[in-house]
Amino acid sequence: MLFNSSAYLFFFPIVFILYWMVAFRSLRFQNVILLIASYYFYSCWDWRFLFLLVFSTLLDYASGIAIHKTDVNQRKRKFWLVLSIGINLGFLAVFKYYNFFVDSFAELLGTFGMQPHISTLSLVLPVGISFYTFHGLSYVLDIYYKRIAPTYSFINYSLFVGFFPLLVAGPIERATNLLPQLERKRMFKYESAVDGVRQILWGLFKKVIIADTCATYVDIIFNGSADFSGSTLLFGAFMFAFQIYGDFSGYSDIALGSARLLGIELLQNFRYPYFSRNIAEFWRKWHISLSTWFKDYLYIPLGGSRGGTFTKLRNIFIVFLISGFWHGANWTFIFWGAFNALLIAPSILQNRNRNHLGIAGAGRFFPSVIELLQMGLTFFLVVLGWIFFRAENMTQAMQIFGTIFSPSVFSLPTVFPKYELILLGVFMLIEWIGREHNYALQGFAVNWYKPFRYAFYLIIALAIVIFSGKAQEFIYFQF
Repeated sequence: MLFNSSAYLFFFPIVFILYWMVAFRSLRFQNVILLIASYYFYSCWDWRFLFLLVFSTLLDYASGIAIHKTDVNQRKRKFWLVLSIGINLGFLAVFKYYNFFVDSFAELLGTFGMQPHISTLSLVLPVGISFYTFHGLSYVLDIYYKRIAPTYSFINYSLFVGFFPLLVAGPIERATNLLPQLERKRMFKYESAVDGVRQILWGLFKKVIIADTCATYVDIIFNGSADFSGSTLLFGAFMFAFQIYGDFSGYSDIALGSARLLGIELLQNFRYPYFSRNIAEFWRKWHISLSTWFKDYLYIPLGGSRGGTFTKLRNIFIVFLISGFWHGANWTFIFWGAFNALLIAPSILQNRNRNHLGIAGAGRFFPSVIELLQMGLTFFLVVLGWIFFRAENMTQAMQIFGTIFSPSVFSLPTVFPKYELILLGVFMLIEWIGREHNYALQGFAVNWYKPFRYAFYLIIALAIVIFSGKAQEFIYFQF
C-alpha cells in the first residue's frame, strides 16, 4: 500500500476513526488497533513476508528480556546479543546480498580464466527489511549496553517495530523515543492534528509533483546515457537530486504527519539538506535517523574521531562503505559511500565537521555571498555523488562521469524542461522560507489571511490530484 495511493486514502481514515472514536478509552486497545492496521498495511505488499517480520520481532523481544535477566552473566548476555544480531543480519545477507556476493565471486574467478557455475537464488526482497531490522538491532544493543530496560509488553514492542507509517522506509526509530509514547495515554490534540495534515500535504506535493515529475526526465537521460552530452547528463544528475529528495523526504513527511494525527511524534528525518554549507552538515541533515544510527552503533564504538589519522580515516570509510552497502547490493552504492567518505574526511581530520551547526542565513531572507557559494559547491558535490546512486552499474557510472568531464559539458542540454525548472525554483523558495521549521509549510503561509491561506492549501491539493496518475513507488522501498 502506497502513501500516495487511493488505498491509503481509505485505509488511514478508517484507522483514525477506530483509534480515536472506538478505542480512545483504552491504551491497550488503541495499540492493538495500530498493530493490526500495521500488519495489514505490510501484508498488502506480500503477506508471506509478514511471518518474517513477526519472527524478527519475536527474536528481538525475547533476546532483550534474556539479556536483561542475565545481567550478571556476561557470557549469556553476549550469547543472546550475538544470536539476535547474527540471525537478523543473516536474513539481510540471504535476501539482500547473497546473489551480489555470488556474482562478484564468480566475476573475480572469471578474471583468472575460471568459469564457475554457482547458483543464485530467485528471491524477492522483503519490503522494509533493512529498516525494521535496524529497529530491532538498536533495541537489543541499547538493552545490552544498559541504556534502556526491555518492555514486557509484546504488543507494545511489536508496534514499535512495525508501526505502519515508518515500517517500509523509516525513519529508523529508537526505543528511547517511540516506546515511551506507546506506553502512555495519548490524547487527541486539534492543533497537532492540523499540523499533521499540513505535513502530509507537503509530503504528497514533494512526492507527486516534484519527485515524480523529475523522474520522467531522469529516466530518459539515464536510460539513454550513451547518447547524451555531458551537459545533459549533468542536468539529469541535477534532476535526480531533486527526485530523490522529493521522494524520500516526501515519504518521511507523510509518515511523520500520519503519526502526528495518531498522537505520536516520530524522529525528524530531513532538515533541508540542500541548504548545507559543507558535506558534514549535509550528512547531519540527510536521512538523519540512518546517519545517527551508524554514528551511535558503529562509528563511536569503533573509536569515532579519537586516535590518529589512520584510525579516523579507517572509521570514516568503514561507516560510509557500510552505509552505501546498506542501500543496496551493487558496487555503485559502495562507490557512492566511498565518494562521500572522501568528501567528508578532510573536515573530520581538521576538526571542522562541527562547523555550521546553525541554519544557513538564520534570521535573514538572503544568505551571505559566502554561504551561497558554500551551498552551491556542496550541492554540486552531492549531485556528482548521486550519479553513482542512480547508475545501473559501475560501467554506466564511469561512462557518465567521462562524458560530463569532457568538452560536451559546455554545450546546451538537449533535455531542458523550462516549466519544470520554474516549478523547482518555486519549491526551493518555499523550502528556503520555511527552513527554520520542521517542514516548509509549517513556516510558510501560516500567517496569511485565512481565506488566502486555505486557498493556497487547496491549490496544492488540486495540483496533487491533477499530477497524480498511476501511484509511483518510493525510491527507498528497494532498500
